[in-house]
Amino acid sequence: MPTDIQFTLNGQATSVRVDPERMLLDVLRDTLGLKASRLGCGLGQCGACTVILGDHAVTACDTPMWSVAGKSVTTLEGLGSRAAPHPLQTAFIEEQALQCGFCTSGMLMRAAALIKRNPHPSEADIRQALEGNLCRCGVHNRVVRAVAKAVA
Repeated sequence: MPTDIQFTLNGQATSVRVDPERMLLDVLRDTLGLKASRLGCGLGQCGACTVILGDHAVTACDTPMWSVAGKSVTTLEGLGSRAAPHPLQTAFIEEQALQCGFCTSGMLMRAAALIKRNPHPSEADIRQALEGNLCRCGVHNRVVRAVAKAVA
């Protein structure tokens, strides 16, 4: 049964009338038109749909809307802009830390959540934080370098 769910999305108060069991990814993409988070596996195992909920990275494909009520959600659209990119976005470009780009938004969001909680992560911290993000193109080492560069 649809209900009004209120939360903060990319710094803006947001309210949507949806089934509380509907997944956050569906609402972001289909209801709110935010397309950066991607549907990969649909099981929370690949990380392509990662967003920040509060201070933590979560997979939006398996996060029900009832769990975001009253909380803050940040998507890639809220991380930075063309005019003012987030340091992670700049570092990803400089380190060529993307190839096809399908997994990139999830990696950026997981890295941003890590930096939010730990502004000076070690390489081991970065690798551990990114464990849940899969990339078929094999750019993980470049991603790790980009995250390290962004926090340096």
